[in-house]
Amino acid sequence: MTIDLSTILGLVVGWGSLFIALLIEGGGEFHRVIMFLQLSAFFIVFGGTLGATIISYPWSTIANIWAVTKQAFLQRQMDPNQVITTLVGFATKARREGLLGLEDEIANVDDNFLKKGIQLVVDGTDIELVKSILETDLAFLETRHKLGEGIYNTMGGFAPTLGIIGTVMGLVNALAQIESASKTAHAISVAFIATFYGISFANLIFLPIAFKLKAKTAQEVLLREVMIEGILSISAGDNPRIVEEKLKAFLSPKEQIAKEAAEENVGGGAKTATGGTEK
Repeated sequence: MTIDLSTILGLVVGWGSLFIALLIEGGGEFHRVIMFLQLSAFFIVFGGTLGATIISYPWSTIANIWAVTKQAFLQRQMDPNQVITTLVGFATKARREGLLGLEDEIANVDDNFLKKGIQLVVDGTDIELVKSILETDLAFLETRHKLGEGIYNTMGGFAPTLGIIGTVMGLVNALAQIESASKTAHAISVAFIATFYGISFANLIFLPIAFKLKAKTAQEVLLREVMIEGILSISAGDNPRIVEEKLKAFLSPKEQIAKEAAEENVGGGAKTATGGTEK
């Protein structure tokens, strides 16, 4: 796992731009920016949004929110090209030594999903049963991830509404001080900060994190589909070249070109080394 720099950079750019805009609008006076730091508005929006979200989901899902949030800030090292290379290597070994020859390779597999699939194949499990088991695992993985996305989508939906509630509360307070024009004007300006918080939290935290989680789920599902196709091909005894061609279909044209270029470089290097030896 590594830090996902795009999430960090996005938050810094988004909130930094907002801060600079507030500073410009305030004529460069920092105390005008400080005016936007209203604890009452924060508690109404953030606390209210959190409470509404807790009501919306089972506690077991809410209790997992920290683990879900970490996924938006961490990047798994998932390289489809490397997975394809590994599966083609397994297919080559299985073709040469039989499926039992893969038993020694299982301990070297880091990914639990891939390890489970190869183990099923080595154990001689029927190919249709292998497919059913792996596809079921994948379906449940998508369901779990969608719950995480759903939490942040829900928060993104509630936050602006809670902001409006906070603004209404502030306006009621402002009208109660209508005898003093200066106090009323100040109270009205403070009232709209709740709406500002609601919209800002929704569009600069909650919804972007939901979209990031959705994108990462799509990447992981694609990788798992590559693994399933490779595992089934190995179980069927397909030629390693056929396995590779099948799996390359999952890559984008750009990724296919990059993989072919890398293979050519490796092949070219091998030829050069061989040529040097022959001389």
